[in-house]
Amino acid sequence: MLRLDQTRIDNGGFFLDADLTVETGAKIAVIGPSGAGKSTLLGAIAGFHPVIQGRITWDGQDITHAPPGQRPVAMLFQDGNLFPHLSVAQNVGLGIRPDLRLTETQQAQVREALSRVGLRTMGDRKPAALSGGQQNRAALARVLVQNRPLLLLDEPFAALGPALKSEMLDLVAALATETKATLLMVSHDPADARRIAGQVILVAEGRAEPPAATGELLDNPPAVLRDYLG
Repeated sequence: MLRLDQTRIDNGGFFLDADLTVETGAKIAVIGPSGAGKSTLLGAIAGFHPVIQGRITWDGQDITHAPPGQRPVAMLFQDGNLFPHLSVAQNVGLGIRPDLRLTETQQAQVREALSRVGLRTMGDRKPAALSGGQQNRAALARVLVQNRPLLLLDEPFAALGPALKSEMLDLVAALATETKATLLMVSHDPADARRIAGQVILVAEGRAEPPAATGELLDNPPAVLRDYLG
């Protein structure tokens, strides 16, 4: 279980407050107006933004000031962060060891991850030889090999067309269910939330609200969300 206990997050002078709990295995969309602090929330959970008040815990363990690499978190960003000079398999292997000195067992983990995202035969290719959707799959495979229980997605599929984005959302949801990971996904599109998220965290007016049922919140949005959705 993820708990943000009366936290105040500082992102370069922008402050976001949160007092909420996310149940283990939940799939949650993080939505709200542009600039409201959705990425700030995920960044604090991942350890990229300091918490100046309160604390963050995972399964009762205080991770408030833990370095990013020591947190139970894998994060997928919008640009995927694939290195163009490395093969797809090497990019995925970075999720296990930054120096890429992988054992045979770890190399097998990379192959398995590529297979699970539909890139079984593409490990030797460079990212430039992949389509946009395939690059997203490679970035997702790198997240998988990290084997972390908390998966954070910061709009990684925003640049994809509707059909391909839906395909990637379904894949993420299926993999999260398979691995029993807890999923938090930033999105500007309420359809994304309805597709895979049972709950929504609304971020607005300097605060991240506790998770609410997706259908209930989107069907009867508060004024700040209604103004955003139009």
